[in-house]
Amino acid sequence: MMTAPVLLWLRRDLRLSDHPALTAALESGRPVIPVYVLDGEDPGEAARPTMRSLGGAARWWLHGSLAALAAALAARGSRLILRRGPVVRALADLAAETGADTVVWTRHAGADESPLAEALGRAGLTARRFRGTLLFEPEEVRTKQGQPFRVFTPFWKHLQTLDPPPRPLPAPERLPAPETWPASDALDDWSLRPTRPDWAGGLREVWTPGEAAAHARLSAFLEEDAAGYADGRDRLAAEATSRLSPHLRFGEISPRALWHAVRDRPHDRGAAAFLREVGWREFCHHLLHQAPDMADRPLQAAFARFPWRDDPEGLAAWRAGRTGYPVVDAGMRQLWTTGWMHNRARMIVGSFLVKDLLVDWRAGERWFWDTLVDACPSNNPAGWQWVGGCGADAAPYFRVFNPVLQGERFDPAGDYVRAWVPELARLPDRWLHRPWEAESAVLRAAGVRLGETYPHPLVDHKAARDRALAALAEIKGAA
Repeated sequence: MMTAPVLLWLRRDLRLSDHPALTAALESGRPVIPVYVLDGEDPGEAARPTMRSLGGAARWWLHGSLAALAAALAARGSRLILRRGPVVRALADLAAETGADTVVWTRHAGADESPLAEALGRAGLTARRFRGTLLFEPEEVRTKQGQPFRVFTPFWKHLQTLDPPPRPLPAPERLPAPETWPASDALDDWSLRPTRPDWAGGLREVWTPGEAAAHARLSAFLEEDAAGYADGRDRLAAEATSRLSPHLRFGEISPRALWHAVRDRPHDRGAAAFLREVGWREFCHHLLHQAPDMADRPLQAAFARFPWRDDPEGLAAWRAGRTGYPVVDAGMRQLWTTGWMHNRARMIVGSFLVKDLLVDWRAGERWFWDTLVDACPSNNPAGWQWVGGCGADAAPYFRVFNPVLQGERFDPAGDYVRAWVPELARLPDRWLHRPWEAESAVLRAAGVRLGETYPHPLVDHKAARDRALAALAEIKGAA
């Protein structure tokens, strides 16, 4: 009699190490069928209400991540089965084809998965959910009053008082295979990568998706950059950040593995600063658990009345990196080319859109969602609510970043701007972040023609700041 296999449903946990759901499937002693269901993530599929369709850059990453995972499974005598959603129907069909009676998966913050488990139960499957996305589950982290945290600093202090998360589990050497493998879609047929036009050349140059690449990047960061992280992470041109965010977003490396890898090193300021950023990721996921509609609704209710401007031309210039403010344009061009942007630049460009242009933060969040390889359902909206002053633990709305001073402080030698805005590369450092103030002779010598080779500023920053503060006063007055 054939032993019923276990379905291992993979989502944002595309790895084999430190995978509690996979470990449970193996401990059952049954064959394991790993399956990924493209459920509303293809451009032609309708998304479930509890999830968003992946953006273009994330779809590109997903293709590479699934290919890497399939190769890792094949090396262990297994396969990755690809099916299209809706997920309950896809898993039920697969169970009927294979005789499977159990499905295991990793739970995620931001959605009530009980209805999903109940639907699978009605389809005849035993549904089992496991942790693996976070260091601590949201139910485990509470204030003294028993409420979820809404401010990061006390959240982070509390996390450090808890017992450390368990050490990561090793990857299995083999996965038991079923007697007969079910049919699978071909990855290329999902059209996750762009064809015409092929805009992903910059992504291919910078990134290698997959679990092996994630661990290699972590090792390189710990050996080369972690010690200087505290001092260098805000320098726009420095290679001081880990760039692990897309690997974490797709679960190619677990937060527990990252946590212990850093903790196992001699303590230094860089390690402490980096772990704090891991804590911020955790905080954002816990916020999403509290507010699954965080991408659409400000956590501070007063901002639902904010008088945002409809400015399609300004939004288009911001997207294209043609605002006339060099550090803003450098960040937006880095994003378009590489699918990633330095975190300091994310704050600068976000502040410019929301406060200088007075464009709704949700327009920026949607653009990042489509263009970031690390576009995360929790971190992306939480970051935009932070910069927009409307989140749970936000920068005050009256804190308006000056794009000139931000550029001069965090790109003092101009290396970042010169790399991404090459038409300004010959300007002297003094004028690089404020080319409109340079004398005409200086501009001519640098080959810069404002309004032609490089745009005039979209707005005057001081006037834009005053307008933003007036808008803030308007919603305060209406409270």
